[in-house]
Amino acid sequence: MQTLPLFISSAEIGFIIFILVMVFGADKIPEIAKGLGKGMRSIKNATNDIKSEVMRSADKHGMDTKGLQDGVMKEIDKVKEDIEEITGSVKRRF
Repeated sequence: MQTLPLFISSAEIGFIIFILVMVFGADKIPEIAKGLGKGMRSIKNATNDIKSEVMRSADKHGMDTKGLQDGVMKEIDKVKEDIEEITGSVKRRF
């Protein structure tokens, strides 16, 4: 069994797609998707630029970036486990 994120079923996804086609028309949807893709790519590039700048600055000042990354990853894993404990019984099974 596989779970979908955001608790959206396939029928709901189909309904959303139907509404999108009705509102925007079939010819505009590829343009919208292309624009969204470009926007997501630019956000990803900006995030990577910021991350590399922070790492360079930390290395320049002699900070231990590996230890910092390990600590952050441990905290992220703890939060993921906490969320999994809370939402485990709520997830839909498909």
